[in-house]
Amino acid sequence: MSFKNPYPDVEIPNVSVYDFLFGSIADEDLDRVALVDPKSGAETTYRALIGQINAAAGALAARGIGVGDVVGILSPNVPAFATVFHGVLRSGATATTLNALFTANEIEKQLKDSKAKLLITVSPLYEHAAEAAKRVGLADENLIVLDGEGLEKSGHPNAVDLLAPNHPAPEVSFDPATHIAVLPYSSGTTGNPKGVKLSHTNLVANVAQIQPLQAMNSDDAIIAVLPFFHIYGMTVLLNAALFARARLVIMPKFDLVEFLENIQNHKVTYAFIAPPVAVALAKHPIVDNYDLSSLHTMLSGAASLDAELGNAVAKRLNLHMLQGYGMSELSPVSHLIPTDSRAVLGKDEPPLSSIGWAVPNTENKLIDPATGNEISIPEEGVSEPGELWVKGPNVMLGYLNNDQATADTIDADGFLHTGDMATVDADGCVYIVDRLKELIKYKGYQVPPAELEALLLTNDKIADAAVIGVIEEETGEEIPKAFVVRQPGAEIDEAEVMAFVAERVAPYKKVRVVEFIDVVPKSASGKILRKDLRK
Repeated sequence: MSFKNPYPDVEIPNVSVYDFLFGSIADEDLDRVALVDPKSGAETTYRALIGQINAAAGALAARGIGVGDVVGILSPNVPAFATVFHGVLRSGATATTLNALFTANEIEKQLKDSKAKLLITVSPLYEHAAEAAKRVGLADENLIVLDGEGLEKSGHPNAVDLLAPNHPAPEVSFDPATHIAVLPYSSGTTGNPKGVKLSHTNLVANVAQIQPLQAMNSDDAIIAVLPFFHIYGMTVLLNAALFARARLVIMPKFDLVEFLENIQNHKVTYAFIAPPVAVALAKHPIVDNYDLSSLHTMLSGAASLDAELGNAVAKRLNLHMLQGYGMSELSPVSHLIPTDSRAVLGKDEPPLSSIGWAVPNTENKLIDPATGNEISIPEEGVSEPGELWVKGPNVMLGYLNNDQATADTIDADGFLHTGDMATVDADGCVYIVDRLKELIKYKGYQVPPAELEALLLTNDKIADAAVIGVIEEETGEEIPKAFVVRQPGAEIDEAEVMAFVAERVAPYKKVRVVEFIDVVPKSASGKILRKDLRK
């Protein structure tokens, strides 16, 4: 028996992301500050942002980019990200966002798979971007370097070249429910990264679903340190904050001192973090040097937050600590502890060890993976664990060019199988307890073992390899560990294995522990028996 969320349904309009966020903006909100660059002090109002978005959409249309085309965006958090991201969507094209830490190989892989016709980046990432663009055959004029020297000097257009002509935004027509707005890449429950097809309706729905629970409003200042290229930052920061007419204080990367300074100097009220940030806030002595009294709410996501750690942060900073859950395939938020459970539900707030209740307009199932039987909400206490299944308007359209992976993830009834093991209590509140899936989560980033295993096997000195996640004692973080079988007669040590991987992947994917073994345990079908490696 499935169980539904406890909230009343919310309205999900059948409109594009642009129309949902900006189509009916009130006159009094146009001159509110939307984006703040704390480094330069520059501020962008909603009026200016909308103008820039329309100009970017017009520039793309003038280049022949529109419905059916894909544009890559490779950038850390900068104010211009909002302009080009929403400009792409406004033009009718699809945005595929790339991790700013990617190597040229990883950029090439995503550009090729998504068939991107254009790549937008920034100067610090130019070297890798240019190499990847060249490999996939993108002409110089189709690599836009927002803060670059410009078309005349470098052959690459910059932001001025893009926006100065002020081409009118095109008239576009598409079905928001089926048209792909964004193509983030996710490993899903297993395997190599796949393009996640998220429609305009998926993104609109998820903002509509979380808005009454997060209760962000135009008086809030949000610290935007979670990357916009990641679906968490894309939805809960960029889109949800803009919908609320809040002010985004943008940070390109996490630096504890700058994070604390920005909260203090810009009177930040609301912060979205991943668990590693909570560790610093709970333990680092420098935190006491800053006035963080403006901060009233902090929400952790991207990986499980230890309740004791979360409560320590809440006590130290005198704020309300919450937790949520989601995945790229869910646009991403499927569960959330509301900012005020009593006001929206008439219920006491659930424990911080939970992920809260399913968001509006969704339903869940818990399935015993051994029997396939459904697990019901108990009359008291907490249920037995089962795989969490989610159904709702935020469930992705599917994986790009991978019908089998889509069918393996979304069943005929529309339930997405998360690969995470969960329990549910008598109140309908959900707790993540384990993972069925093989994915390693390092500092909130997804690290697919299959990708690292395939890379290791390209080394002539390695006969076989397997990768699992293990807990690092010093930090409590999950880290990638490689089990390596040497080729007969080959000499390779731990440092050489780690260096080989580090040279070819983004920093968060690096192998951090190596153990040499005689044979990788496998099933009769050839599947690696990771449970044997964990013993």
